[in-house]
Amino acid sequence: MHPPATFETIRDLFAHRGDSEYGGEAVTQWEHAAQAALRAEAEGAGPALVVAALLHDVGHLLHGLPDDAPDRGIDDVHERRGADWLARSWPEAVVAPVRLHVPAKRYLCAVEPEYLAGLSAPSRQSLALQGGPFTAVEAEAFAREPFALDAVRLRRWDDAAKVPGAALVPIEHFRPHFAALAGGGRG
Repeated sequence: MHPPATFETIRDLFAHRGDSEYGGEAVTQWEHAAQAALRAEAEGAGPALVVAALLHDVGHLLHGLPDDAPDRGIDDVHERRGADWLARSWPEAVVAPVRLHVPAKRYLCAVEPEYLAGLSAPSRQSLALQGGPFTAVEAEAFAREPFALDAVRLRRWDDAAKVPGAALVPIEHFRPHFAALAGGGRG
């Protein structure tokens, strides 16, 4: 069991595991997380969605599976693992987009044919392990989920956050977003 997801434990988790490979992409877990959160900031997202963007793949850092788990046919269910951990400390406006970012990929593949064609090879591989594109019925059900639109926004930042050598900021840059949530701000 991991300790509660405070800013300090999150900072330590990235310090110890953030340099691991991000699922076959040419960036680390930290580079991917920071790029997604910076994209959220650039689009004017509120603190909850910036934090969700930063932590959307934290579930990858919480398990002991090898980096090549997808090559072995293993779905690490990182979205559920991460959301469950975050739910002990953060509001649903953070937790739900994290939990829904994989379903958002499946949704976008179902409703935007060009989206599927634009996925990276590792993302297509994980999509197959995650159940593939939604059916029309599943897509309609997803669209009715609270936070579905936030999850779709997060998904697009996720997909774009794979740029090797991109300029980054230290994790401390994001502390004010965490503080806003801890202070009662839910936006």
